[in-house]
Amino acid sequence: MKTTSMLRAGALTLSLLATSVLAAVSPQEAAQLGSTLTPLGAEKAGNAEGSIPAWTGGLKPGAAPLDRGFLGDPFAADKPQFVITAANAEQYKDKLTPGQLAMFKRYPDSYKIPVYKTQRTAANPQEIYEIAKKSAVTTQLINDGSGLANFSQTRYYPFPIPKSGVEVYWNHTNRYRGGNMQRQAAQAAPQANGSYSIVEYNDELAFPQLMEGVESGQADNILYFYKQEITAPSRLAGSVVLIHETIDQVKEPRLAWVYNAGQRRVRRAPQVAYDGPGNGSDGMRTADNTDLMNGAPDRYDWKLIGKKELYIPYNNYKLQSPKVKYDEIIKPGHINQDLTRYELHRVWHVEATLKPGQRHVYAKRDLYFDEDTWQLAEVDHYDGRGQLWRVGEGYTANDYERGSAAYAMLGIYDLIAGRYNVLALINESKQAPVYGKPAKMNDFTPAALRIAGVR
Repeated sequence: MKTTSMLRAGALTLSLLATSVLAAVSPQEAAQLGSTLTPLGAEKAGNAEGSIPAWTGGLKPGAAPLDRGFLGDPFAADKPQFVITAANAEQYKDKLTPGQLAMFKRYPDSYKIPVYKTQRTAANPQEIYEIAKKSAVTTQLINDGSGLANFSQTRYYPFPIPKSGVEVYWNHTNRYRGGNMQRQAAQAAPQANGSYSIVEYNDELAFPQLMEGVESGQADNILYFYKQEITAPSRLAGSVVLIHETIDQVKEPRLAWVYNAGQRRVRRAPQVAYDGPGNGSDGMRTADNTDLMNGAPDRYDWKLIGKKELYIPYNNYKLQSPKVKYDEIIKPGHINQDLTRYELHRVWHVEATLKPGQRHVYAKRDLYFDEDTWQLAEVDHYDGRGQLWRVGEGYTANDYERGSAAYAMLGIYDLIAGRYNVLALINESKQAPVYGKPAKMNDFTPAALRIAGVR
């Protein structure tokens, strides 16, 4: 029995070692980062046709004049090379997602995709590039891909040279976002006829590695802290959500609390995860539709389909300009596509299929991640019958001042209801998002939640 136990232990050790080898790349592979690959793992070269250029470092600070702190548009003078409509969509279908093609069928008279010259604007600070290279050779998947080992000292881009679909998703959730952030933003869920009410909110995002008073080991499994307070309309004002986003949510599920202004109570909120209703969205998105997808990957089987070239929203600086009003953006069925900018980029295609015995309103998700930033650009959501239900689009506007991947806004389009949710709008905010403000763990406790909700 002793010999058998030792053999089993040895086999287990070898199995774990094998998993470790598969989960991290070799130093030789990592040496491609910054040479044939960009420092974050994209192909540095352009495509054979020349329609995707080589990456040459991305945009630098000062790429365009700021407008009261809001990012200016470095490409304001550009004109579309061509426009895809329902009439000619078939011609371009190999570079469109099923969701985009479905939008043309659902809204044949209004949905369009204006295609501009491709600009590879992605850039990060040098220290983030060095972290990504370290992550590549140290970070390992654990708990069947639902957690990360050896990640607490790097915390960004765990798999810049991915070998599986879930690794690509982890790069999205752990991308560099410019540091601690405070923002005034808005969302809306228009009716089918286009009528809508704006929901305004203040939100704060803070990362343990950038906070004061965090002791060694205290937040090793915390990815970030997030707090959102709704400020309008009056019927919702004063409600606050607090999230402690964990890295391994199987080991330690996401911690969430809600302060209800009417009851003046703080309650645990396990529904702020997975397919719980998105806060203030009128049921037009799930909790894990924020950021197009967020949270634990454990309910899905992840398949890496490969790379392809797609027309995706990119460099949408106009969509966050303070010169553009919400009424100009929000239209029946979908946002005003005349204000959008699409470009041809390489994306990683990943398929997430609900595991047997697991529950989620989305039985399958097809996800398309921009290779330069790892940020989700397009997501097609399928219901339990296999029907394409919702189409998610992330309107990228890379933050050249901080060197980070960012969205100008996000849209979740319900093909069946003819409605959508648009979120993270900042056009009519009184001030631009603020980055780098010191944060403390005491700012993100249930006690602080009650204080924030007093009105």
